[in-house]
Amino acid sequence: MTPNKWWHYLLLTIVVSGLSAIAFVGIAVAVVYPSLPSLETLTDYRPKLPLRVYSEDGYLIEEFGEERRAYVKISDVPKSMKDAVLAIEDRRFYQHGGIDTKGILRAIKNNLTGVSHEGASTITMQVAKNFFTKPNGKRTLGTKINEALLAIKIENNLSKDKILELYINQIYLGQRSYGFAAASQVYFGKPLEKLNLAETALLAGLPKAPSGYNPYTHPKRAIARQNEVLRDMYRYGFIEESVYKKALNQPLRFKASRQSRDLSADYVAEMVRESLYATYQDEIYSSGLKVYTTVRKANQEAANSALRDGILDYDARQGYRGPEKLLKLSQPATDADKEIITEALSDIEISNGLMPAAITKIAEKSITVHTKYGDDIEISGKGLALIDRTLNEKNPEKRLLKVGSVIRILNASPSTQSGQWRVVQLPQVESALISIDPETGAIRALVGGFDFNRNKFNHVTQAWRQPGSSFKPFIYSAALEKGYTPATIVEDEPLSFSSEETGNTEWTPQNYDATFDGPIRLRQALAKSKNMVAIRVLESIGKGYAQDYITRFGFAAKNHPAYMTMALGAGSATPMQMASAYAVFANGGYRVNPYLISKIVDHNGKLISKSKFVTAKHDAPRVIDARNAFIMNSMMQDVVRYGTATKALQLGRSDLAGKTGTTNDHFDAWFTGYSPKQVAVTWVGFDKPKRLGRNETGGSTALPIWIKYMATALRNVPETEMPVPDGVMALRVDPVTGVRADNDENGIYEYFYHENPPPEMEIPLPGMFEEEALPLSQPQQMLQPEIILQPKSLIPKAPEQPSRFKEPGAAKAIKPADAASNKDLATNKSAEQTKAKKPEPSNTVAAHDQVQQLFNPH
Repeated sequence: MTPNKWWHYLLLTIVVSGLSAIAFVGIAVAVVYPSLPSLETLTDYRPKLPLRVYSEDGYLIEEFGEERRAYVKISDVPKSMKDAVLAIEDRRFYQHGGIDTKGILRAIKNNLTGVSHEGASTITMQVAKNFFTKPNGKRTLGTKINEALLAIKIENNLSKDKILELYINQIYLGQRSYGFAAASQVYFGKPLEKLNLAETALLAGLPKAPSGYNPYTHPKRAIARQNEVLRDMYRYGFIEESVYKKALNQPLRFKASRQSRDLSADYVAEMVRESLYATYQDEIYSSGLKVYTTVRKANQEAANSALRDGILDYDARQGYRGPEKLLKLSQPATDADKEIITEALSDIEISNGLMPAAITKIAEKSITVHTKYGDDIEISGKGLALIDRTLNEKNPEKRLLKVGSVIRILNASPSTQSGQWRVVQLPQVESALISIDPETGAIRALVGGFDFNRNKFNHVTQAWRQPGSSFKPFIYSAALEKGYTPATIVEDEPLSFSSEETGNTEWTPQNYDATFDGPIRLRQALAKSKNMVAIRVLESIGKGYAQDYITRFGFAAKNHPAYMTMALGAGSATPMQMASAYAVFANGGYRVNPYLISKIVDHNGKLISKSKFVTAKHDAPRVIDARNAFIMNSMMQDVVRYGTATKALQLGRSDLAGKTGTTNDHFDAWFTGYSPKQVAVTWVGFDKPKRLGRNETGGSTALPIWIKYMATALRNVPETEMPVPDGVMALRVDPVTGVRADNDENGIYEYFYHENPPPEMEIPLPGMFEEEALPLSQPQQMLQPEIILQPKSLIPKAPEQPSRFKEPGAAKAIKPADAASNKDLATNKSAEQTKAKKPEPSNTVAAHDQVQQLFNPH
């Protein structure tokens, strides 16, 4: 029978077309399906996980890799996250077999009728696309057929939960983040399980168009997409109405920084990266290794803040240098001008929190600025301190700032947006801070410069600078082993080295304050940082001996030539070296090496390696006598108590010790100090050396940074008193002459080696340049102290000073030796050899260079 009605022809056409389509699909499956790629990529899924660097307490510092990933098992994905993804992407995921025919028909119907614009791609098909289709490749009919067949193959080989797990970890979500766990950290700074429903819904809406719905660049689109996700969750029964309405009203708080990290420590991260790259090369960027460092979050944040504030305070003392650039704007600025500002500021990066902004209005007591982020902020009062002088300039032509001036502003409290902004400027000076545990060498905080993105040179490890007076303790430590004591009297009087002695020009060193105190105890000389005393001590103990002695602290002899200038720190050292060297004093005489990496684990947490380190008092090598470390610690505590570092007393601790350092011409400012539990070094200077400015010394420039850091680092850390070691005794001495004082006389307690007590009588000090006793000239008589030997009962008594030391009995001190065994320091070489010797001819040029270096160290 042949069809004789038109609808018969139509029905026949539909049947034949259907059978043809089925046949085509069957042929395609038969031909294409066997040639589909292996699913080994899915069954043995190994994502390219970046190298991650963490603090000791588990905070993410940095990640290195092309992709930001954080793999999470499906069992650890919150239910709300899975529901949000299914509601917006594939609500019939657990019913279909990879291709959702009902979904396809529904999408066709809704698209044709205009009800909505839908896609028909399933989660399984997206997994196939993400794993097996070249990114940004051309989308053809053949490509879509391949993906559909791959989806069927995937469904036949993997469980639904495994497919969803792959999707949740592999999908791209913007900001270089792959997978929802990584995106959670990037956008909200917290793990998936800490997200609320509103935040979860926003992430679930990103797969459709990560760049188009990026909340940083398109916040309105992102919120609209989030509302769509919540609406579908409610419509299809994933959440109740009350939950839906609550989520719509929940505020979204994105990370202030777009970087996926918890702790800013760029120099630390780079040190780790360099270390691992040297071993593993490019493999580290997709290895998934997790490196745990020794830094601690509280310490590192305190170091970041202390260094930034210290540098900005220094910069403010030097005055305002002017705007970074000037834009031509109307007065006052219009909305059109703000578009010009936004465009101009787009190429200017934020530097360590210093936000670029342009002035749009100048009032009598305030200015208004338009920031890089598009905010209009009014600044007044103390916030204008830096530019107050130029704003009050009566001559408009001389004013450095005008409408359109591009300046920097800083919010002292980023958590609030009002009342905290102040005008600052990009500093030209650099700085460094390192803090270590003196017992182990573990680095607790490290900042290598003001801003890593502006200057990647690590001043902690790479800056070889003159340590100045902060080097004196090592000379004094050497002197203790040559018979000197804290009570030894040394002349603080002018010195002059002739051209014959230097090999070129005459050298007349000076004290910082250009004053001289005459005979002075060694303890006082260190506290007051007397240059003349340090030079005389070095000459007495021998330059070669001192050069060899300092190697015990980790210094290389070649970096500290054996010339008189070594006494004033004219060699070169890094802040890292100084921290390691001072740790010897802090831990009682043991050498520990600073280390940064604590352990390395793989992405599953399996231990790969763990650092081995020595510990003071256990397996670390002893490099100086415990008595030496104790007495030097006592002397450096007086630097804090009444010397050049008294500002540190504001910390309210009695266990602090250290030494300021200021190099010639004020090129470098240092403070190196410690408690028995923490050593910290701060340095300030220019990369291209030049004067820091008048009165910019270690005590005024570097010490405030140290104090602010230590205020946090030592919080809740009990004060620790260094125990008096065996072989040390505390005896009363005359504070003026340094000789032994009876208990009924005015005197002060001082510490001594058992075998080296103070002299029982005063001995005239020899002249600096005398080989033997010769008649003194009139100038020499004026400079030479008048010391007359008298019976003890007639010696004038100095005023009683409060004792800083324990009574001998309380200190468990050993009884002093009798007078017969007393070593008279005045007849010892340590107090005799004070004449500056002329260098050997072969060293004449080097000696001249070293002297010149003291005047111009760089």
